[in-house]
Amino acid sequence: MRTLRGLLLACHLGPTVAVTALVTALAWSAGRSPAGCLLVAATILTGHLSIGWSNDAIDAARDTIVNRKDKPVVRGLVSRRTLAVAAGVMLVVTIPVSLANGLAAGLVHLLFIACAWAYNLGLKSTVISWLPYAVAFGALPSFVTLGTTDTWAPWWATTAGALLGVGAHLANVAPDLQDDLATGVRGWPQRLGSNARLLVPIPLAASAALLTIPPPGPIGVVGWIALVVVAGLLVVVVAWRQAPFLLTLGIAAVSVVSLILSGTAL
Repeated sequence: MRTLRGLLLACHLGPTVAVTALVTALAWSAGRSPAGCLLVAATILTGHLSIGWSNDAIDAARDTIVNRKDKPVVRGLVSRRTLAVAAGVMLVVTIPVSLANGLAAGLVHLLFIACAWAYNLGLKSTVISWLPYAVAFGALPSFVTLGTTDTWAPWWATTAGALLGVGAHLANVAPDLQDDLATGVRGWPQRLGSNARLLVPIPLAASAALLTIPPPGPIGVVGWIALVVVAGLLVVVVAWRQAPFLLTLGIAAVSVVSLILSGTAL
């Protein structure tokens, strides 16, 4: 049970569940069958498990140096080797599961996985640390549409996904800037310093606007409510120095749910 708890904590459970749920909801709104939605959920889940476990396995030494008590390896709940093995197993599993969505859709999802692993393996310490996030999240709408209607996602959905990824990168890194700098991680947010937190609302606001305004049809009451809620959450993100990453996921959830409720399918 101790190891299981460690694995659950190390997979970054909040983001994993949130992204799995949101992409599955998009697939449902795009016309996927119940079986197809289950396949989408399995695809995103296995991919995210490999990403989360590889992240904590690769960063175990750094996390130990700065005594990150929120990390299960530092707390002794799970070993670095166990995480590395689990990440490798999920990486192998997610390949056939991804391709079961169709060749094009599967390859797009594997692009998402490749970007995330590249980030974990070293791109996080470079000035282009934002790029894997932008490419990976920008690809997710097309993973949904290619597996459902065999078409690429509209430009606004792809751009919104990319901007959401950049915003998520900034929001995820901002609280840990000092620990990262102490262990030699100098990605884009670390180079920005305290300004990174202030930039978070820009890509997130642009992403929310793209998911609300360009889609066909009027914005409607739901769309306007979503924009107001997102604006309020963005104010909280700026005002609260230690704003939890879940607020970013909340912004994404509001935007996606608004898109679905408006009746607009990707």
